[in-house]
Amino acid sequence: MPDATLSNARIENPGRRLRDLLGAPAILAMPGVYDGFSARLTDSLGFKAAFITGSGVSESRFGQPDVGLMGLAENLECSRMLAGRTGMTLIADIDTGYGNPVNVHFATQAFEQAGVGAVMIEDQTWPKRCGHMAGKELIPADEMAMKVRSAADARRSADFVIGARTDAIATDGLAEAIRRANIYVDAGADLLFADALLSEDDIAAFVREVRGPVLVNMGFGIRRRSTTPVLPARRLEELGVAAVIFPRLLTSAALSGMRRAMEALAQSLASGEAVDRPDLCFSFEDLNNLMGFGAIRDLENRYLTEEELARKYGSATPAGVDGPDR
Repeated sequence: MPDATLSNARIENPGRRLRDLLGAPAILAMPGVYDGFSARLTDSLGFKAAFITGSGVSESRFGQPDVGLMGLAENLECSRMLAGRTGMTLIADIDTGYGNPVNVHFATQAFEQAGVGAVMIEDQTWPKRCGHMAGKELIPADEMAMKVRSAADARRSADFVIGARTDAIATDGLAEAIRRANIYVDAGADLLFADALLSEDDIAAFVREVRGPVLVNMGFGIRRRSTTPVLPARRLEELGVAAVIFPRLLTSAALSGMRRAMEALAQSLASGEAVDRPDLCFSFEDLNNLMGFGAIRDLENRYLTEEELARKYGSATPAGVDGPDR
């Protein structure tokens, strides 16, 4: 696994970079990231962009479902941390914008300052809920349009991307989702997202009828009823989809891996015998490489005195690091 370096340098213009990726001939595939592990792993595998999954942040940090229990401050803190630890450009999921269009104005500015390339705002009432849960309710389309306009006016860079999501499929059907999406385009949305489209034909119709680039959510590996069918990215590209996100892939995979490891531990405790299962675990060496520990050693080698290095490592040069450049 490649060594992931530590960096405090932000992408100079994440919005411009995201626009370039969205405008490229190839579909933009974005895993859903939610913490340092998922962001660094996704970055190390060569992805250029990622979607900060609001459900993943809420569920992993608070142990609570995605039903509007996470506030702006917690989401903003996570987005700022992730933007500072990765070379990918990120889309922040800011739910309904944490209030009316005035709140959306300040929320947009805060997330842009945090270093992401886009925000995604949805037209549900507050408290919202995950797009594939039952019980969703929507605000009027003109109210959502004013939120979109407020976000577009608030951005400091014209390149910063304003995403608008409609959940009208679940409440009013495809035609209303298309109608709302075009209203949001007219209000200033740069990227359109209809969650929980029910078929390939629905995806094709939404792309065809909406006057802007479209993002689609794929459940990849998640078993759900009566929601978007899993299609390969190549097929979505053929349909004209600009971007596809996989928001629950990494959270679900992480939970599955943890459960298997805990089952092995339970077996060991029950049997009284040691059970070593390296096949279930990320190696310590790979973990250090992913987290950028090599960069920490380089900084120690550059800035600590020879006496400090000798106390730490038994010599003036930490193992695996070139001699001091002083």
